Amino acid sequence: MKKLMLTMLCITCSLLFSEAQDWANLNYFREANEKLAPVRACDDRVVFMGNSITQGWINQVPEFFAEEKQYINRGISGQTTPQMLLRFRQDVIDLWPKVVVILAGVNDIAGNTGPSSLEMIEDNLHSMTELAHAHGIQVVLCSVLPAYNFPWRKGLEPAPKIVELNKRIKEYASKKGVVYCDFFSAMADDRNGLPEELSGDGVHPNKEGYAVMQPIVENAIARALLMWKEFK
Repeated sequence: MKKLMLTMLCITCSLLFSEAQDWANLNYFREANEKLAPVRACDDRVVFMGNSITQGWINQVPEFFAEEKQYINRGISGQTTPQMLLRFRQDVIDLWPKVVVILAGVNDIAGNTGPSSLEMIEDNLHSMTELAHAHGIQVVLCSVLPAYNFPWRKGLEPAPKIVELNKRIKEYASKKGVVYCDFFSAMADDRNGLPEELSGDGVHPNKEGYAVMQPIVENAIARALLMWKEFK
């Protein structure tokens, strides 16, 4: 009996250690990536890189990511920009898209993986943009969605930080000639939060929220695809 318990303990510790090592969830989409059909020159493949807001999009509106649209969702709940940067090669570059849509930063402000300054978030967004451009991928940089408070970490007062971060993202996009996708202006209420009709918790969009986001991002993608063709 003691031997069995010791064996079970070793297995449990091994699994926990393995999970702890995969800090960026590098294995999360491994199987899905392997199953993707090879991309053709005529394909307008677009990868969505993000966190729970991106992941929630395919969960709540799966038809938006229908196979014929060639939209690949690579959002992982809770992730911060350093985690996305670590998995950017396998979950974006190696999928050979023409465009990547990056929606990230809110979990950094929430401190999900430790304290993070706006400058640190900017650095990671810049690095992802530079990696994409180095591989011929056009970039859509999205504004962080409005949030007045975080249900899981109250008292952080994220609204002014999000406003400032979005200002910096927009300025960087303009400087580098990439597409800026402004969800914030279309969704923020008078507190710079996400209104109840667009979200159940003030952070994550509901179906109505995603309905607001869809035409905005599709317009941004269309612009990025035109840029891809011009540069080719």
